[in-house]
Amino acid sequence: MNDEIPRWYCTLRERHEAWVRAVENLGEATRAAGPLDGKTAHLLQLVAAAAVHSEGAVHSHVRRALACGADADEIRHALILATGLVGFASISAALRWAEDVLEPRQDYHLVAE
Repeated sequence: MNDEIPRWYCTLRERHEAWVRAVENLGEATRAAGPLDGKTAHLLQLVAAAAVHSEGAVHSHVRRALACGADADEIRHALILATGLVGFASISAALRWAEDVLEPRQDYHLVAE
């Protein structure tokens, strides 16, 4: 798993420290506001990220779900479960973005059949 923080996020944190800290605090507060465990919370946030087509948030919540004990199959299944609501194309894209974290060296370019 890639534990590195994206460079752009670091740039935002340097340029707008108070704002990024507030966003981070909001995330912590929302997860602490109810009974769901961290893994479940990040899987739900992962699906929401897929629904709004946010590649960066998909990457982030895959990393966070893994850190909370989710495995690759749980992450993929959480995304697949949303197909009926979000649509195949959106979930296919989100699965590809998830693989950036799960299998970062995999090449998914065109292959000859």
